[in-house]
Parts: sequence; C-alpha cells; structure tokens
Amino acid sequence: MNLILFSDQDRIDVDKVVLRDERFRQITKVHRSSTNDSVRIGELNGLMGEGTIRRINLDSVEIEVDLKQSPPDKLPLTIILSLPRPKMIRRIFRSIAEFGVQELIVINSYKVEKSFWQSPALEEKNVQQYLINGLQQSKDTILPKVSFKKLFKPFVEDELPAIIHNSKALIAHPGIGRACPHQLNEAITLAIGPEGGFTDYEAGKLVDAGFDGIHLGPRILRVENAVSALISKLY
Repeated sequence: MNLILFSDQDRIDVDKVVLRDERFRQITKVHRSSTNDSVRIGELNGLMGEGTIRRINLDSVEIEVDLKQSPPDKLPLTIILSLPRPKMIRRIFRSIAEFGVQELIVINSYKVEKSFWQSPALEEKNVQQYLINGLQQSKDTILPKVSFKKLFKPFVEDELPAIIHNSKALIAHPGIGRACPHQLNEAITLAIGPEGGFTDYEAGKLVDAGFDGIHLGPRILRVENAVSALISKLY
C-alpha cells in the first residue's frame, strides 16, 4: 500500500482514526511503523495527507490525521466492459482504480457465461475492496463509479445515448476501424468486449449507436491486458 485509506466508520474523533484488518497489518508488519511515526493516509472519497501514529494495540492502531492534499484528477474515461471471467475481475477492477478511470459500466454479452453473474467476486463488498486496493496502490482516494447492466440491447438502445453524449465513443474490437489513437485530450467512452471480442451483432449495435472502431493490431489480448494497453495508449 502506498496510501492507507480509511472511511468515516474508522473515525473516533475529528482528526483521529482507529484502523484494524489488513491496514493494521500493513502498518505494523510491512511498514514496521512505531508510535509517533508518520504514514501516508487518505479518507475514502476525500482528501489525503499525513497521519501520525499515536497508539499501537494488539489488533489496532490509532492515528492522528492531517488531510490537506487533493487526490489526483480522474481520467475523463468511461469504460463499458463485457463481464470478464470471475478470476480476472479482481485484477481488472483493481487496474481500473489504479489508472484513475472515472466510470466503469459492466455489461452482458453473448459470450459471457450466465454463471459469471453469480460469482462472489461481484458482491458489493468485494468489488469495493478491489477498487480500494487499486486506489491504495496509486495514491488516490476517489472510487470510480461502477454499475452493472445485465441486458445488452435495452442498455444500448435506452441508456447508451446519454452516456456517450459529449464524449468520443470508441469500440475496441479485432479487425474493425483504425489503430488505437494515442494521447487524446478529451472525454472518451470505450467499449471492450469479452475474450475474442463482441459478436458481429453486438459490434454492429454499438457502431450504429455512434461508436468508432479501433484495434490493437492482429494479436488477440486477454481482457486484462487489453484494458491496460488501451488506457495507456489513449491517455
């Protein structure tokens, strides 16, 4: 962790928090911090700054916080992502937070197995923890907005027009459009399909909705690698 995050539930006073769980272990076992040492700390969805350790107990640490620094700006990027395999969800969601993506919309598509939607990885508490892990890695405090849409066609026809309004809409899909552009300085809505890409029908619906096709060349990447590569190229 490059930044320890806390929430309002951890507060015991205006400027004091008590941390337990993996944050306690990180401070005491990994950082090997002692009383009066400083740690980098931030409030979830708030400011960040320095914390001074005031007391270390058997399973908790009390920290006095001084928060004056704003978190880094988010990328003006909304990613529409076909639900990945459960074993990839933790890594992808963490990367979304690390890169500073503004919003993630997870959608259904034909190649997504129905059982994926029942995965414990999609439980709210787990999703939030994946995102928090990413924030703590990249020294950020603001959670990206995350939503789930299980019906492809109603989402594309009824909700998508408002989402892509005032942004450049791009669909990353093998074999269509142009090579992925570099270092854009504008708001982007980026659609990424499952392993092997969207079906022709799904890609067509997105193109009809106003998306321009882009690709990363002839190689077919894993979704987690495609997400990282696309974000890095676009911004």
